[in-house]
Amino acid sequence: MSAENNNQGEGLFQSLKSLIATLVAIVHTRLELISTDLEEGRERLISLLVMAFVSLFCLCFGIVLLAILLVVVFWDTHRLLVLSSLTAVFFVAGLWLCVLAIRALKAMPRMFAASLAELSKDHQQLDADN
Repeated sequence: MSAENNNQGEGLFQSLKSLIATLVAIVHTRLELISTDLEEGRERLISLLVMAFVSLFCLCFGIVLLAILLVVVFWDTHRLLVLSSLTAVFFVAGLWLCVLAIRALKAMPRMFAASLAELSKDHQQLDADN
């Protein structure tokens, strides 16, 4: 009888050890997922900021060129064509980048969406086991 209790004790400790190892593996996986989500969010933010700064630069430069264009309108003939072309190019580039930045903001996924989905699956599996 003592040997049977000893085997049950070892089996219990082995089960607890296995359960703890599984929990540690689950936590490790979830932390890796959160880390990946943070990295992706940082990359999206950096690209969005770059687009916003380039867009603002182009719009500001277009406004300056438009002001120069208005000054030169009453001057000689060919300067008008060059300045109006440059103004149009910068305005179009600035507006295009603004539209891209707004679309990127609207399409940005929820932060930690993959991590939350995995945690929800874990919760459902634990509820199903009980």
